[in-house]
Amino acid sequence: MRTRKLIALTMASALLSPALVHAETEIQWWHSMTGALSDQLNDIASQFNASQSEFKVVPVYKGGYAESMSAAIAAYRAKSPPHIAQVFEVGTATMMAARQAIKPVYQVMAESGETFDPKSYMPAVTSYYTDTAGRMLSMPFNSSTTVFYYNKDAFRKAGLNPDQPPKTWAEVGEAAKRIKDTNTLPCGYTTAWQSWVQLENASAWHNVAFATKDNGFGGMDARLVFNNPLLVRHIGMLGDWAKDGRFTYAGRTTQPEAKFYSGECAMITTSSAAYGNIKRSSKFEFAISALPYHADVKGAPQNSIIGGASLWVYAGRPKDEYRGVAKFFTFMSSAKIQAAWHQATGYVPITTAAYDLSKAQGFYDKNPGTNVAIEQLLLKNPTKMSKGVRLGNLVQIRDIIDEELEAVWSGKKTAKAALDEAVKRGDEELRKFERANKGAAK
Repeated sequence: MRTRKLIALTMASALLSPALVHAETEIQWWHSMTGALSDQLNDIASQFNASQSEFKVVPVYKGGYAESMSAAIAAYRAKSPPHIAQVFEVGTATMMAARQAIKPVYQVMAESGETFDPKSYMPAVTSYYTDTAGRMLSMPFNSSTTVFYYNKDAFRKAGLNPDQPPKTWAEVGEAAKRIKDTNTLPCGYTTAWQSWVQLENASAWHNVAFATKDNGFGGMDARLVFNNPLLVRHIGMLGDWAKDGRFTYAGRTTQPEAKFYSGECAMITTSSAAYGNIKRSSKFEFAISALPYHADVKGAPQNSIIGGASLWVYAGRPKDEYRGVAKFFTFMSSAKIQAAWHQATGYVPITTAAYDLSKAQGFYDKNPGTNVAIEQLLLKNPTKMSKGVRLGNLVQIRDIIDEELEAVWSGKKTAKAALDEAVKRGDEELRKFERANKGAAK
């Protein structure tokens, strides 16, 4: 009798417990977002989880970009990879070379039967994450590009028109000289992310090659060519400005941003994703404008290129779990989710529908300049020279470029000598990557 009661109670408990009837399938999402960005990322996962009951996306912070990528690769080798891993754009070639570890996004979406139209995504964003056949390998997530910020109060004080920002590099030089000559601010112009801004984006913006093989998209046997006449002239110009005080070098990554929002420098080129920090920290009126260009270059400006990261899907998980990944990608690509992510973070939306929704909601009218990054990416359809730079060991190559540019800013080397040396040393890194990944798919 006692046994029958126990069985009955157990059966009743099972009927009352949804967890015993249906367990959600967990989807592990490893990422590198911190602070407010992490909050926004977690909110996207929470909204997806609340929208259905079959899958549960679990975001897991795994450290900075390099640490997170290393952790995911180690997990794959241990046969316990996450379903989704956020990887910075300079790791794209490395992820592509690890072909057995990766399940391409186009394949994930097709096998799961999810509606997926690559044409609905912004070409300048998705082109970076596609193969030579135009198929999307990873899902864009937090994408940014470089833009031009300027201090409108400083422009007024120096007698410059605050509503007419410099459009060309010649005009930037004139404005910086005016800022210095009038003692308005101690620094006229600075730049963050010098390799990304002054070489990689400058190449795309003027539609000239950074490397052969379509900037590395066409194969691992690419060679660097950023020591071309245009970029030598461009870096030489900045070197001259460093000598006469119009340009102030303040660091390789985000450090120069403090020079701008503290009111020391009147102009800066940096990531569009810096908008939130600049808006929060600045005590003056500022504005955002398009990247300057050299007016004598035919066809310029072309389009800028992205930074940030995308979401890669790891192989080695059960088939049905990829259906959950596909459903989540469909959800996070929706106009509503992408518009909210874009507006809260400063990253660009990955679809044109999200951009259109942000316009319809009046976001750009209320926050002038926040559409500049998108307009730069959409300015013209990307060419083979303006899709971006996808090279192996790009992190190491950027370090080399930083060292050589610093020699120019300090007057120790000419622009030609520095860029020639950067190309020579960078090509050595490319050959190391090529040898280490011989036989990997393009």
